[in-house]
Order: sequence, then structure tokens, then C-alpha cells
Amino acid sequence: MSKIVNIYEAKTQLSALIDLAVSGDDVILARNGKPQARITSLLPPKGKITYGLLKGKFTVPDDFDAPNPDIEALFYGDHK
Repeated sequence: MSKIVNIYEAKTQLSALIDLAVSGDDVILARNGKPQARITSLLPPKGKITYGLLKGKFTVPDDFDAPNPDIEALFYGDHK
């Protein structure tokens, strides 16, 4: 749900309007009844990346990056 507020009113209630936007309601700023701008919340930052979280949980085979004839045939055709 959004709330439409006149710019003059927004100047005096900016802090409250920001709190309203953070809670999930968009605030539309209007001049002479015409929408001009929007105050909206920003997405929360993504979680912190933890490197090495799966260390020791699995092993990579020695031939992991070896050519696979079946996959090469899909890309390049079967040129035997």
C-alpha cells in the first residue's frame, strides 16, 4: 500500500515517512496533487560470504576437467 504526501508535509514529517517506507509501505511525494517522487525501502544487504564452508565435505576427482566425449559430441557433432 502506498501513501501520497504533499512535499510540504513531507518536509515536516520526513523521519516518520522514512520509517513508514522501511516498514514496507511506499510513500509517494506529490506537488500540486501530481506524483513527483517515491520513498521506498532498500533491499536488505545479502548475507556475508563464508569461504571454505564446505571444506572437507567432498572431493574432486583427478579427471574432473578431462575431456568428455559425450559432451564434446553434443557441442561439436560426432566426428569419428
